[in-house]
Amino acid sequence: MSEILVLVEHVEGQVKKVTLELLTLARGLGEPSAVWTGAGYSPEARARLAEHGAEKVYVADSADIADHVVAPKAELLARLVADTSPAAVLVAATAEAKEIAARLAIKIDSGVLTDVVGIQDGLLAEQSIFGGGVNVRSRVTKGTPIVAVRPNATPVEAVAGAGAEERVEITVSDAAKAARIVERVKEEKGARPELTEASVVVSGGRGVGSAENFSIIERLADSLGAAVGASRAATDAGWYPHQFQVGQTGKTVSPQLYIATGISGAIQHRAGMQTAKTIVAINKDPEAPIFELADFGVVGDLNQVVPQLIEEIAKRK
Repeated sequence: MSEILVLVEHVEGQVKKVTLELLTLARGLGEPSAVWTGAGYSPEARARLAEHGAEKVYVADSADIADHVVAPKAELLARLVADTSPAAVLVAATAEAKEIAARLAIKIDSGVLTDVVGIQDGLLAEQSIFGGGVNVRSRVTKGTPIVAVRPNATPVEAVAGAGAEERVEITVSDAAKAARIVERVKEEKGARPELTEASVVVSGGRGVGSAENFSIIERLADSLGAAVGASRAATDAGWYPHQFQVGQTGKTVSPQLYIATGISGAIQHRAGMQTAKTIVAINKDPEAPIFELADFGVVGDLNQVVPQLIEEIAKRK
């Protein structure tokens, strides 16, 4: 079987869930080979990748890779494509990885597909467009397919691979060093789980009413050990930071439980959460479109419903 290169997403040496999704997807297409770039590589990281199907782990952790932005990673992937002739290259559909994919496509003269939600035999990609209203199938017709897969589009399955480690030395061009990282500032992380990896997400929308009222959403999330999300209307209004936006132009989540409070359910928002296993909607408008998608719905004022819900959760702990 042909190799499938998978670009690893990691933070401080911790492999992100989307990488495990990509390895699961790659296993159905060929032999997954993980590509680690930058600092933080460890035996634990290799074991994590192997646990989820990586037959090989290419490691490029030199300073030239770590201290510059996206261009060196594109050059590394281009080198690996030339050396290994993979059937495809898979990356996460994140802002950085999509830029890497675009640069790689130019370097190897290949086609690239973004925001893919599934891949069938023959590398036929499935894409959900127009806010999830239309599904299309696409295929790269030139070169080595480069596919950016949307996070949370594929369930993770742990099937062991060999995880054979192979160090890759690369000389990065001067052009790729034009943009250099001069400082890293560590963002303070709270006790809540990361939004795209949480098993429970509580989101607030326009119906929350104000930034101050988002404290009630946070209280409900904390009672469930959940992540906090927000609709585009709420983030555009400045009530909650944009990095917590769920939707077509925000983050895609697929938790076991998604609670939508004060969210009407516009197609833009639904595109980012409609694959959640169980959806609970709280909205005072009985005609809100979110109820068409919800497994359970509560028609009522969230300022009255949510405190009662928090109280009941506390009783059962």
